[in-house]
Amino acid sequence: MLAAQPLQPLMAAESGATPPGAPGGTCKGYGPQTPRDLNSTIGINQRTFAMAPPATQMSLCNIHTHTNAEHRGPGFTISGGPGENGGWKCNETPNLTHEELEDPFLGHNAFHGVKPGDTIEVHWVHTSCDITPGEGLGSCLSDACANPQLRVEAQIFLVVNDPTALNFMDFDYGGEINGRHQAKAIPTGTGRPIQFLGSTTGPKYTERVCSPLQVTWAVRPNCARLDVHSLNEWAQSRNIFNETHSHGVRQIVTKPELLAPIQ
Repeated sequence: MLAAQPLQPLMAAESGATPPGAPGGTCKGYGPQTPRDLNSTIGINQRTFAMAPPATQMSLCNIHTHTNAEHRGPGFTISGGPGENGGWKCNETPNLTHEELEDPFLGHNAFHGVKPGDTIEVHWVHTSCDITPGEGLGSCLSDACANPQLRVEAQIFLVVNDPTALNFMDFDYGGEINGRHQAKAIPTGTGRPIQFLGSTTGPKYTERVCSPLQVTWAVRPNCARLDVHSLNEWAQSRNIFNETHSHGVRQIVTKPELLAPIQ
């Protein structure tokens, strides 16, 4: 686990989000949105829904990654800038050695959009629907189950050229357990997950264009080191999710009316 530093709540002007009073305004009538600054518990969104069950009582439907953390948390406070290539970087990024930053694939990794020194946020998406895991969030829904309960277990990784770091294959799809699709494992040892109500993420959403889906989130507050070779192996393995590249980020949501309180 990488050490966390003291964290101050982020102001809207620092986040890359739409500042108050900006043209276009704020989306109205939607439930709480994600991602967020995990150091702030503030939220006044009035649309509530029940927390989803634990991941072990749901089915894993998708695994995907975002380059740079979408959330800002104790262990990932370095700004990556605005836009879909922005987000947040692990605090230990400046301390990586030349060897840890060396790209063994010289830019030709089978898993695109990630190199040593990058931060990624990994989402293990779980659904209450009876589905088969697969590509995209569409795999979490079905014609018979169009409004499921959704849960995302999230871990932020610092990608390094180091075979002694964590292996992503250890966290891939692991098959069915008691009739529910599950990951082989979800990382532990990076702090108690911060749970809250929110939405789906991704760069197509902003504070003006909100996501309608309701999601229970559990985000671990500290980074873990991940070997870049294992991401390459995951792509080459033709994983069930057909993931061969990392996705962009949604800038964090800072307006209290778009956030649920963290209990």
